[in-house]
Amino acid sequence: MKNKQPVDIEPTVKLTISADPRGIRISPTMWGIFFEDINFGGDGGLYAELIKNRSFEFPDHMMGWSRILETGSAGYMYIERHPEDPVNAHYLRMDIRKTGDGFGISNEGFRGMGIREGAEYRFSLQARQVEGEPVILRIEVVAEDGRRLTEGTINGIDNQWRTHEVMLIASATEPRARMKLFVESGDGILDLDMISLFPMDTYKRRENGLRADLVQMLAELKPGFFRFPGGCIVEGRTLAQRYQWKSTVGHPAGRRLIVNRWNTEFAHRITQDYYQSFGLGFYEYFLLCEDIGAEPMPILNCGMACQFNTAELVPVEELEPYIQDMLDLIEFANGAADSKWGQVRAGMGHPDPFHMKYLGIGNEQWGPQYIERYIPIARVLKEKHPEIQLIAGTGSDATIFPNGQAEIDYLWEQYRKMDHIDIVDEHFYRNPDWFLENVGFYDGTNRNGPKVFVGEWGAQSVGVASPDNRNNWHCALYEAAFMTGLERNADLVTMSCYAPLFGHEDAWQWRPDLIWFDNLRAYGSASYYVQKLFSLHTGTRLLNTAVEKAPKLDESKTALHACATLDDSTNEVIIKIVNAKKAIVEASIGLEGVKTDQQAKVIVLTSDSLEDENSLESPRKIFPKESTLTIDSIPYMVSFEPYSLTIIRIPVGG
Repeated sequence: MKNKQPVDIEPTVKLTISADPRGIRISPTMWGIFFEDINFGGDGGLYAELIKNRSFEFPDHMMGWSRILETGSAGYMYIERHPEDPVNAHYLRMDIRKTGDGFGISNEGFRGMGIREGAEYRFSLQARQVEGEPVILRIEVVAEDGRRLTEGTINGIDNQWRTHEVMLIASATEPRARMKLFVESGDGILDLDMISLFPMDTYKRRENGLRADLVQMLAELKPGFFRFPGGCIVEGRTLAQRYQWKSTVGHPAGRRLIVNRWNTEFAHRITQDYYQSFGLGFYEYFLLCEDIGAEPMPILNCGMACQFNTAELVPVEELEPYIQDMLDLIEFANGAADSKWGQVRAGMGHPDPFHMKYLGIGNEQWGPQYIERYIPIARVLKEKHPEIQLIAGTGSDATIFPNGQAEIDYLWEQYRKMDHIDIVDEHFYRNPDWFLENVGFYDGTNRNGPKVFVGEWGAQSVGVASPDNRNNWHCALYEAAFMTGLERNADLVTMSCYAPLFGHEDAWQWRPDLIWFDNLRAYGSASYYVQKLFSLHTGTRLLNTAVEKAPKLDESKTALHACATLDDSTNEVIIKIVNAKKAIVEASIGLEGVKTDQQAKVIVLTSDSLEDENSLESPRKIFPKESTLTIDSIPYMVSFEPYSLTIIRIPVGG
């Protein structure tokens, strides 16, 4: 905890920590994560499929694909329809007249394909040959410069639709590879569909699995809950484009693709090739929750499209299908394996229930229209499933949605009158200073009514949704200060998560984001490590923390913030301190009602400049450092580094 460079030293601050007479328990769901398929976080990110538009269902059916017709080959190709399949409705027909090792198709992947040397990949496709001499197909994965990284062949295609596959092993690493599929020999009419290239090294090596390094970063957060699938994804620009969970379960070939609502949302990042294949669907989300030990928190549409777009509404008297979707989801997650939707879950490989406890009704909705729909939905859900905790929204951030705080006040006024509401979801996308100035945002909040879920928030270095926002230490440090206030109000705030979760370096729409990645690498932003430190060092019971003589940055901002908890499982006091000054702050720490003469663990997250940030080239520029501290008497003097978040874990004897 020593200072790295000569700086001024602030006068001594006094921290006094004592047992909370209220005995407030901190919810195990205090710190969680929120996933929305934005920034190519799903297809092209968490979902490990490398082929874009694998089933030719994009409105431009050949988007992502290009035709190969080299000298000496002849033939043509076009899109046909499956008359018996309205979901996977299209396939590619190849009319092969002459082959000269140069007739085929190529797929570009998601800004290329990340291929690792020595890794195994499963190439598969559905195919039939309706006439002609038997066809042999050759698969190549090639580097950006044309080098062949791996190849294989498929034969034995007959006149029935069947799945064929071949295993490939890469000879080199390449971040922007592409796949080529050639007709090596044969002629006639060949039909192809569901062309897939999947790494074998998915998380837990599941066939339709998730990218292992990204899931590992989530697992290391040890999140208390996982909110999915959004976000504005839930609403859709129109109700026809809304997320419908039933379309995302069952065999991947039977899941109905829709446009991703972020594909043309921002003029600064138009991404017209952004769709949702739903290979990553509700079953995979529930499995992910189970894998990382997080409580699942699905959010479903409540009969309202995004109010920032069309504001399309389902009449209140026509809400029954939406209510039934919610009831069916509860059965899918929690029902017996012989129930209607429990059978679907069991048929996908999970006969045991997922034990879902939370359900969000709508996302960022507001106004009387939302209340009119929330009430009948919640009434039915509570009548049939009182064990499920229901989550209501408060619109988006008060700074960016109509009528701002007045709308939020109206909603809270309604919620305090209701019986069928457990938790209210609030969102904050503000500048960094707001987070430092509002550490005590919930200090005076009325405790009569629902609990609070701070469900989306993140400091915006430039402005909300600006393409110039940065994941710098300024944002992360001030977020850490705000989080001390959330933890101090753990009797009211029982859940919190940063948003958005993922950002693809080459295909993002929104920044800042918690985790950044390209096709091969991933790294945590400074905010990721702040979230991780709070999550790993939460504790079980809140302790009173009094700060005297805290230094100021200016008239509106206090520079030092702290909170403390007791971890009953390890018998340690956990102190979190944020020093926002560019100076060492010396503090006297007093622990009332406890005894200690042991060695404490100290974890410090800091950086010399508030403009510093992590990157692919410097993924650990801002990274926690651990040390020890022998505390032989109380109170004890500690020096806190400039621009730092410090965690101190002190063993206590009573």
